Amino acid sequence: MTRSSIKRVGIVLKPHQPDALKTICELTTWLAERGITLFGGPEIERGRIEQQTGCAVKEVKPDELAASVDLILVLGGDGTMIATARLMGDTEVPVLGVNYGGLGYLAEFRIEELYTALESILAGNYRVDKRVMLAVELLRGGENVTRNRVLNDVVINKSALARIIEIEAYLNQQFVNSFRADGLIVSTPTGSTAYNLSAGGPVIFPSMNAVVITPICPFTLSNRPIVVPDDAVIELRLKTELEDVALTLDGQAGFSLNVEDRVVIRKSRTTFNLVQPTNRNYFEVLRDKLRWGR
Repeated sequence: MTRSSIKRVGIVLKPHQPDALKTICELTTWLAERGITLFGGPEIERGRIEQQTGCAVKEVKPDELAASVDLILVLGGDGTMIATARLMGDTEVPVLGVNYGGLGYLAEFRIEELYTALESILAGNYRVDKRVMLAVELLRGGENVTRNRVLNDVVINKSALARIIEIEAYLNQQFVNSFRADGLIVSTPTGSTAYNLSAGGPVIFPSMNAVVITPICPFTLSNRPIVVPDDAVIELRLKTELEDVALTLDGQAGFSLNVEDRVVIRKSRTTFNLVQPTNRNYFEVLRDKLRWGR
């Protein structure tokens, strides 16, 4: 992407971010000086921004944002980045994540690096990390209950008061195992450092073409995480009746499951294109977040 090709920048904002008004106003002015328009969803408080700062942000519907811009800027942490991934639709617009706190797994730029990062992007001096996403379908009989994409993980788990549940897993229609556990996680390499890691799964380097299936507190201790190719079709079938069981997508969207519901998981046709800092590497983030060597 060249400097001349970036004319519209979309912004996704972490809710209730106290420093956002000032940042958005400064950003609107900075981009306008370079002939670039800033777009944002309805959740951005335009009236308050214009009243307090005099800066205007053009509005676009959330599900149309990615298709309307050349670059998406996320002001927030990893949770806001994950939510943004679900807004991407079939587009592969580069996404720049800026964290108001420390380093994030996804929002790797600090707020102090915002304009330096934008200058580099406008000059074409940046790299994009193409993160695998998963396409998920929940099937109930002949009905398609939901169809979504996830960046981190697909989780089936029981409620706090439910008994151990049974989930059959298939890989490319071949039976893998019947897991008796508190639940099951299907994670991308990006999500391997989230719930998967807490459940005893491995850290997978982001560029690996792999997905990991991790049981949560399995009844049989020999049931261990399984790493499989990311182009395989994974199908999970709930076999337990009369228990409170949920399907959770990226920890942000949830659906109740019934016995014999099927969850079908495939590699998404599109990737989440994450703009990466040139002065950091993945292991620096791991050392910081996981406190390695401390």
